[in-house]
Amino acid sequence: MLQWPNPLIEQRADPFILHEGSEYYFIASVPEYDRLEIRRASSITELAQAESVVVWRKPDTGPMSELIWAPELHRIAGKWYIYYAAAHTKALRDNMFQHRMYVLECADDCPLTGTWVEKGQLITQFDTFCLDATTFSHQGKQWYLWAQKAPDIPGNSNLYLSEMANPWTLKGEAVMLSKPEFDWECRGFLVNEGPAVIFHGERIFITYSASATDENYCMGLLWANKDANLLDPKSWHKSPHPVFTTCETNRQFGPGHNSFTTTPDGQDVLVYHARNYTEIEGDPLYDPGRHTRVKLIEWSPDGMPDFGIPPADHP
Repeated sequence: MLQWPNPLIEQRADPFILHEGSEYYFIASVPEYDRLEIRRASSITELAQAESVVVWRKPDTGPMSELIWAPELHRIAGKWYIYYAAAHTKALRDNMFQHRMYVLECADDCPLTGTWVEKGQLITQFDTFCLDATTFSHQGKQWYLWAQKAPDIPGNSNLYLSEMANPWTLKGEAVMLSKPEFDWECRGFLVNEGPAVIFHGERIFITYSASATDENYCMGLLWANKDANLLDPKSWHKSPHPVFTTCETNRQFGPGHNSFTTTPDGQDVLVYHARNYTEIEGDPLYDPGRHTRVKLIEWSPDGMPDFGIPPADHP
């Protein structure tokens, strides 16, 4: 079976790998939470040694001046976009949930050397804590999927979906697809975040991460028929159990905040972060040991994904 070094890239949380043409692009949260970096390579394995090019640094003050989290790189209608969350303060103890979501655009061919333009905040239905945006094209529309705190729902974040008018503006209503409700979604914090989309057969799947970012962190799963009305919550099914969790035997703790990519021959790959220890001093968000890891996804005969267990560290 195809395997990669584990971890693939150290000290990179919230990893995102885009397979575009013959190239692979990598972006993730850096431990300092102060910049956006992109790597490019001709294979997943080569991303580990690829040069990290800083394409944007946070300003010293203002709404995007602290805690740059969970960037994703997308190409839409020939242009590059980075979606990321940022806050105006890093006083987590008093103001933990101050993030909003922002967009950068690059019209040049190469996102590593091109010019990035700030398109500003992406406005959603509530002016509340929000983060972990992703986007995808389906049914002739561009969709935006993210995590946000609702004013009238207990907990830290739920998952929302909306159609887009353009890559930095939403269109029409936003619909809540999931909120923390099971025990495994509510350990430490009540969290649904980090959504990612993958298609297989006649279904669209959304994975997401739940609970606190320590060893309780894990992945959940939603799915719908790919021809369904995606803005109808009744179209979506939710697994009552997590689909990817801590494996103490392999010393892999808190796997989550995943994305998806493919091998050159089209096999589906899970991209995620996890620690290989549980002894964390202080806030887990400031512990740099969330490393980027990748593994193949299996598909069961009934068309459902089987993520297996997080493999142990190996060179």
